[in-house]
Amino acid sequence: MGLLKEGSRKIGETMSANLHNSMKVGIVHFMAYPETMGGDGPAVETIKKIVQDDFFSGIEITSINNPEERKEAAQILQSGGMNVGFGAQPILLRNKGNLNSFDEAERRRAIDLVKGGIDQAYEVNAAKLGFLSGAKPDTQQDVALQLLTNSIKELCDYAKSKGDLVLSLETFDDETDKKCLIGSNKLAVEVAKEVRKVDPTFGLMLDLSHLPMQRETSHDALTVARDYINHAHIGNCYIKDTSDPAYGDQHPRFGYPGSEVDVPELAEYLRSLLDIGYIGEGIKNIVAFEVKPVGTESSDIVIAQSKRTLVDAWSLLHSKKGRLVS
Repeated sequence: MGLLKEGSRKIGETMSANLHNSMKVGIVHFMAYPETMGGDGPAVETIKKIVQDDFFSGIEITSINNPEERKEAAQILQSGGMNVGFGAQPILLRNKGNLNSFDEAERRRAIDLVKGGIDQAYEVNAAKLGFLSGAKPDTQQDVALQLLTNSIKELCDYAKSKGDLVLSLETFDDETDKKCLIGSNKLAVEVAKEVRKVDPTFGLMLDLSHLPMQRETSHDALTVARDYINHAHIGNCYIKDTSDPAYGDQHPRFGYPGSEVDVPELAEYLRSLLDIGYIGEGIKNIVAFEVKPVGTESSDIVIAQSKRTLVDAWSLLHSKKGRLVS
C-alpha cells in the first residue's frame, strides 16, 4: 500500500479533480445537529441550512415527531432536490431496541420501532433507511445472527410492500461503545448474503469513524464488503481516554486532538472507495459526513471544517494519483 506497482491501476484514471464529479456528498443531519436527534428541536430550521448549501446533495434525517413539521421538511427536501436518507439508528438506540434479542417480545418491539421509521421514511420521500443490529450477546452468537437475519428479512418485506425504499445495515463497534452484534464487516457480509435472497437491494453501510473501533483498515473492510456496500459515512472517533467527552462513538470533528481520523486517513478511505468502484468519475453514490460537535462547539463550524477536510483529502489523493495503488 502506498507504493506504485508494475501494472497497477492508478487512482487518477478514475477520479476527477472536482470531488463532486465522483460522488454525491451528504451529511447526517441529526448528528450534526444533535438537538434534533430525539425527534424534537429545530429540525426544519437546520434542514433548511443544509439544503441551501450546494456542497451537499444528500441528507440523512431521523424521526420528526410533529406531523406538520415532518410535512414541511419533506417539502423543503423535495424542492431542494436532495437525495434523502432516513436514520432509524437513533430510534433503536434511544428505545434500547434489539433486533437480535433472544426475548421474542423485545425483538418484536424492535421490529415495530423500525417499521415506524420506515413509515416516516416514506413520508419524507427517503430513498434509503439505515439501522443497526442489537447488542452482542455473551453466548449463542449464531442464534443471535439468525434472529437478526429474520428481523431484517421481515423489515425488507415491509418496506417493499409500501414502495422501493432500500434498507442498509450499518456496522458498528462490538466492544468499545455500542457493543453491537454486527461489528465485524465479515459478519455483516454473511447476514447480507442471506437477506439478499429475499431483497437484492439490501446492503451494508460502512462508516470510517467505526473502523478503528472495529480494528479494521479501510482497505480490508471495504474489500470485504465491496459487493454489499450501499452507503458510506465519513467521520472520526476518539478511543484513547475514556474520560474525554469525545470518547467512543461520538463522531468528533476530523483532527480532534488525539483522535483517529484526519486528512490522511480520510484520503485512504476515499482511495479504498475508489478501488472497489463505489466512487469514481461519473459515479454518484453517497458519501455522507457523520460529525458531531463536542462540548460547546458550533454545529455550523464543525460542518464547515468537515467540508474543508474532505476537499483536502481529495486533493491529497489527486496529487498522489501516480504513486498510489489499488
